[in-house]
Amino acid sequence: MKAYGFRHGVAAALLGVFLLAGCEDAFKSQEPENLENFSPEEIFKKAEIELNKKHYDQGAQYFSEIERLYPYSEWAKRGLIMQAFVYHQGKKYDESRAAAQRYVDFFPADEDAAYAQYLLALSYYDQISDIGRDQGLTLQALEAFRVVIEQYPESDYAEPSKLKFDLAFSHLAAKEMEVGRYYLKSGHYGAAVNRFRVVVEDFQTTSQTPEALHRLVEAYLSLGLVDEAQSAAAILGHNYQSSEWYRASFALLKSKGYSPKVSGTGWLSKVYRQVVKGEWL
Repeated sequence: MKAYGFRHGVAAALLGVFLLAGCEDAFKSQEPENLENFSPEEIFKKAEIELNKKHYDQGAQYFSEIERLYPYSEWAKRGLIMQAFVYHQGKKYDESRAAAQRYVDFFPADEDAAYAQYLLALSYYDQISDIGRDQGLTLQALEAFRVVIEQYPESDYAEPSKLKFDLAFSHLAAKEMEVGRYYLKSGHYGAAVNRFRVVVEDFQTTSQTPEALHRLVEAYLSLGLVDEAQSAAAILGHNYQSSEWYRASFALLKSKGYSPKVSGTGWLSKVYRQVVKGEWL
């Protein structure tokens, strides 16, 4: 039997789950002693029944049995992509990732390879909601989404991957901001500057940048580095003049008798010349 692509195979299988729910009793009444007496299609249907009941481990086990018993069949291919899907539904992210990776390795040119790569990326992405956690998963999610975007640009998963890539990228920036704020509050101004500088230089397309520039104003003023503080405020004013962060920076500088302007030859003045004046061209 010819394997279907995800939209025709896995999606159709998921639709079939509900249609097959009524067949559960029939399977129970004729279940043999072991699965070797089942055809791959029959095992697939049993897996769908377990999926309908949200018995994800059992469903994944049935799908894996197709791969074991009929390793060279088109049903094995469909079973493998379904393993990745079902494990992800059950929040078994390591297992989902392993199945998705096997699919990509075995069938890199297959129509469902883009979906397998997307599931692989999701297996990282869905574990990074807590900013306080180690950010290694975020980096791995970014790399996996990048593969979808670059290798499968025409697939249905390229646009969702771009969206989640941007969100994961912002997540990394938010982590830098969290640490930077801690250092700033603790009076470790040099360490705070280093964190906020990372956001401005490496994550400048994220929503964290305006606050990072304002925090640089605060940190540099605390260090007595007025030129750098004025330059940070000047960049903030040029790019985010209507933001609350610019208003806060402007008020802070004014309270000390200063105003936003590019001063000195530090890294922020270089950023200003490149980003605002385009002198890198």
